[in-house]
This record gives sequence, structure tokens and C-alpha cells, in this order.
Amino acid sequence: MEKSECTVCGYVYDPAAGDPDGGIEPGTPFEEIPDDWVCPVCGATKDQFKPAE
Repeated sequence: MEKSECTVCGYVYDPAAGDPDGGIEPGTPFEEIPDDWVCPVCGATKDQFKPAE
């Protein structure tokens, strides 16, 4: 599973870790995160993420 990076603050979403505080279970691919999810660091919307390098 591919990691995704917030283009605003640099936070990297790791599917293996998920975002438990945001209600995203570990093992959840970025594509399956609900569209209303936001970056846990800066609040950027999901469309402001890009594949991490």
C-alpha cells in the first residue's frame, strides 16, 4: 500500500498505521478513506494529498 503526503504540511499518511484518532483503522488504503477526512496535523482536505516519494 502506498503512502500519501500532505502538500500543505508534509504529514505522511501510512496505510499500515492508519489514523486511529481520526477513525481510520490500520490497513486502510488512502483511496478508501472517506472524502470528509482531513489531515490530522493541519486540517488540509484529502484532495491536497499526493503520493509520497
